[in-house]
Amino acid sequence: MIATSDAATELAAIRPPATRAPAIAAGEYAARLDKARALTERLGADALLVHAGASLRYFTGVPWAATERMVALLLPVRGTPSIVCPRFEEGSLVAALVIDAELRLWEEEEAPTALVADALPRGATVAIDPLLPFAWGERLRGLGLTAIDGAAAIDGCRMIKSPAELALLAEAKAMTLEVQARAARILRPGIAASAVARFIDDAHRAIGGTGSFFCAVQFGRATAFPHGLPGDQQLEEDQLVLIDTGTTVHGYHSDITRTYAFGRVEDEVAAIWQIEKEAQAAAFAAVAPGVPCEQVDAAARRVLVANGLGPDYRLPGLPHRTGHGIGLSIHEPANLVRGDRTPMAPGMCFSNEPMIVVPDRFGVRLEDHFHVTETGAAWFTEPQPALDRPFG
Repeated sequence: MIATSDAATELAAIRPPATRAPAIAAGEYAARLDKARALTERLGADALLVHAGASLRYFTGVPWAATERMVALLLPVRGTPSIVCPRFEEGSLVAALVIDAELRLWEEEEAPTALVADALPRGATVAIDPLLPFAWGERLRGLGLTAIDGAAAIDGCRMIKSPAELALLAEAKAMTLEVQARAARILRPGIAASAVARFIDDAHRAIGGTGSFFCAVQFGRATAFPHGLPGDQQLEEDQLVLIDTGTTVHGYHSDITRTYAFGRVEDEVAAIWQIEKEAQAAAFAAVAPGVPCEQVDAAARRVLVANGLGPDYRLPGLPHRTGHGIGLSIHEPANLVRGDRTPMAPGMCFSNEPMIVVPDRFGVRLEDHFHVTETGAAWFTEPQPALDRPFG
């Protein structure tokens, strides 16, 4: 299970899933636009402006990252949606677009915000994607539009995953869990963290993902830092190993962490590992429709406090939120954190990772993801069973 193989053997043994989860269908995109229109109207706005990035992909299928050039969806409450885009990108846009939309194309010397304003009545109210650059919002105000926060319309759609989205998320997470298990098998004394990360990227590609969206490989003291330390570590006997990684399938993310012993570790490490497992289980047990997100975070922290850790963000203890939403973005609303009172609803998806840090010595993070059901929560991946058995 740990240190039983090598990279070449493990890569050769990988097979992509025999049956793949299908991409999002055209009808689902249409339903997303309809829901967004209703939520936008509820905000008192005449249209929704969606910036390039995960939200643009969610509504249009266009998987472009944001740049300094405006590419955006303008979705009126009534009427045909339009895409604002540089003219020289027209061919690429049309090839990626999966909805019917008018194209509002601009040349390099032109102001794309003017195209947005021209498409709406003067004085119209526009619900703005919170990730749209502030300067563009100010220019829209200068052109006579009223700009308001559109987060409720965008997040109100994206937070609740459809069965098709859940299937894509499940596939991505199953891939990463297998890659994590294979990575554990290639460990040996002296192996570099960078070599493990390269293997994980290769394995994610071999199994059908898009490579590693990210990968953190941490040994010993570096595990005490939630996102690791600079430099390329080499694994030593009797060290703690923490690997956090994920991939994407049709844009939908996995994000799984395992923390386990390479050899023998101190009794204190084993005790903290067990508290971490109990905190993760308590967070999962607290999930139910209608429960505010912050209560899940509180459930995990109660376990820590009962064991003399914390309270709050004090160390030794949990230095960050218990979990985050996940979908087309690896971190997206809502969050399992104090102050986020968003009521849970079926279809919402979260990480569950109440990491425990013992400053400058070691840290333990067990991270799996769940989705909210009608009666509670369901794991995408089964949690780690034991410190010396990272996989069931």
